[in-house]
This record gives sequence, C-alpha cells and structure tokens, in this order.
Amino acid sequence: MKNPKPGARIQVIDRAAALLEAISRYSMPVTLKALSADTNLAPSTACRILRSLIDNRFVEQDGAGKYRLSGRFIVSCHDRSSLDEIRTIAVPYMEKLRDRFGETINLTSREGDVVIYIEKVIPNRMMNVQQIIGSRAPLHVTGVGKLMLGREGQKGIAGYAQRTNLPSYTRKTFSTLETLEQECLSCIEQGFAYDNEEAETGVGCIGVLIYGQYGEVIAGLSVSAPIMRRKDEWVDDLVATGKQLSAMSGYVEKAHSGR
Repeated sequence: MKNPKPGARIQVIDRAAALLEAISRYSMPVTLKALSADTNLAPSTACRILRSLIDNRFVEQDGAGKYRLSGRFIVSCHDRSSLDEIRTIAVPYMEKLRDRFGETINLTSREGDVVIYIEKVIPNRMMNVQQIIGSRAPLHVTGVGKLMLGREGQKGIAGYAQRTNLPSYTRKTFSTLETLEQECLSCIEQGFAYDNEEAETGVGCIGVLIYGQYGEVIAGLSVSAPIMRRKDEWVDDLVATGKQLSAMSGYVEKAHSGR
C-alpha cells in the first residue's frame, strides 16, 4: 500500500489549522456556515475535518451544533505557569470557603479522563475529608468531572463511556451511559454538581467550574465533606466564588452563553 502523497497530507493539516485559527477568532461558539466562509472550505470538507478535530479533543461542539476550541487544546497552548497562577489566585478564596463551611476545599484540573487534585485547604477539626494533592479520580465519580463531561455534550460523554467502561466505585456510581448523560447535562444546566457518595461511601461533594479568557475550563473548585454534614446552602457561595475566580482569570460571562 502506497503512502499518501506528501502534498495531500500537508493540505489536510493546513485546512485543520485554518479551521482552528478561525474558531479562535470568535468569543462564542460558531456555526459551520461561518467557518466554511472564513476558511473558503466547502461545508462538507469543513465538517469532515471538524469531526476529526472533535474526535481528537481539539474542538468541542455545543448543544446547538456550534463549534469552539476545547479546554484541552487551549490549556495545552499555555505553559505550566497558568496552573500555578490559578492556584495562587484561588487559595485565599478557598480559605474563606473553608472557614465558612468548616470543610475541605479542593482545586482540580483535568488530565485526559481523570481530574487531578492540585491544591486543597483543610479545616482545623478532627474529622474531615482529605484528598492527596496529585491524586486522581475518574471524571464520572466527581462533581467537577461530571461538569467537565457535560461540557462535551452527548458525543463527548459517549466517547468517555466507551473508553472507560464506567467502572463502579460504590452502588451510587453512574455506571450506564444513559444515566451518566442525563446527570452530566443536568449539572451543566444548573451550573454546579453533586457527588452523592459516587466515589466513596459516606463522602459527598459539591463542585463548580472555573473558566478562562476564551470560555475554556481551566480548573474545578469543590467542597468535600462527610455526606451527613454536607449542606445545600453551600451551593450559592461556591457558585459565586467560581464566578469570581473565572472573572479574575479573564472570563466574561455572557447571558445565555450555553456554557
């Protein structure tokens, strides 16, 4: 079998690069029609390349079928200092939440199909929930992870389920595609997510996302507590703090942004 002609391979790369550059010029998700016009590509050609970019997690498609750069792609274009920066910014706000709730506050980032705990602040009490910095947890068993999956829509959730087979950690883990999809999309709609003993029996969590300048997800913020101590009234403070940290990271929230 002969290898493809070098020119043909370069053309595909050039077209993919043109589409990525075109998407980056928009602050909101953009239609296929607009991208086709911007790149002088036939809609069928642009659609085929965009599908490949989605499969490789460089591009995301929202519920309206519009396209945006994926958080994974944007974060990969920044150096490691961006994570250090959000940690520095977030810690004082995490400490305030810890003092208000009396529970552990976590900062997480995404790496592939897991979230990584990159910072935490813990209360001065004998019994508390602690996550080891550097430890990992599958997306589908954490509040923040379910929000990250919800951002990818039905196709992204299905891809995750196929790759991981949705292992159960407790009897409350969402271990079928149908139930996980419903949960993740619902979490995105409401702007926060619970972990109801899905990762560990007796432990509950509430999570929100922190967004960057381009609307990408740069981190997750959560409170972890014994399930009997977790309180619904924490949601408002956690959501407000997530919005503050997003604004400090350059994110401008727009009405009906569909995020």
